[in-house]
Amino acid sequence: MKFDPQAMDRAYNPRLVVPNAADIVARWTASSRTVRLAEPCYLDIACGDAPGQNLDIFPARSQRGPAPLLVFIHGGYWRGLDKSDFSFVAPAFTRAGAAVAVINYRLVPKVSLEDLVRDVLMAVTWCYLHSGQYGADPQRIVVAGHSAGGHLTAMMLACQWPRWHGALPANVVKGGLAVSGLYDLEPLMHAPFLNVDIGLTPARLPFLSPAWMPPATHAPLVTAVGGDENEGFHVQNDLIKRRWAHVLRRDVPMPGHDHFSICDALVTAGTPLHAAALELLGL
Repeated sequence: MKFDPQAMDRAYNPRLVVPNAADIVARWTASSRTVRLAEPCYLDIACGDAPGQNLDIFPARSQRGPAPLLVFIHGGYWRGLDKSDFSFVAPAFTRAGAAVAVINYRLVPKVSLEDLVRDVLMAVTWCYLHSGQYGADPQRIVVAGHSAGGHLTAMMLACQWPRWHGALPANVVKGGLAVSGLYDLEPLMHAPFLNVDIGLTPARLPFLSPAWMPPATHAPLVTAVGGDENEGFHVQNDLIKRRWAHVLRRDVPMPGHDHFSICDALVTAGTPLHAAALELLGL
């Protein structure tokens, strides 16, 4: 298949559709700073030896035993943003009875996308082995991610955990919520605005594209894409729905939302997306 570079930029660059994206991210960052000051939390917990291999834990506000754990993976096209920009995700779930881990990973091009995926595997491994110390139930881990985080969410569902770490069972992750995710990276290899940093090549695509892989277990997947997002995100969402149909619990329609407002909807009580996340958590 031939890909037109200009068309791929239009299809996959959300800032072309949402011109005030920088202002939205600045609002997320400011809100996240307020959350860290106001909410109980444990910050910058190391889950690896390198800078950036760390996470923040926000315990459930009220619980009668170990709480389900939402592991949130931020977006930024693998090359930008930080867990500290996404603390705002936590309160909507901690107040509902879940613990939340907002995880970090090193960014491309300083590391390869393969190494970035390994960072996320390390963070989820840490959550399974150690989050019980913070009131979470490692048997009830749900992974959620937005944009590049949606891609990484699917990669966690495709992971054969016992091969990654001998102390882990196959079903480390009990469910996944992929919001505006990316599942076949071949089109992105032809998007100049992005591949200048990622450096994708055809030989690497099968190991980085979850749509080319089977899910490792029957853990349910919930997907969503905003009605006002770039065409490419709709193509990606439709693809994973078809390829992973046997584990797809539902696709949540989000009309009227763009690539950024859908992330706000995730943390707004009463929205279909927030309700779907709570359902995956058993809340």
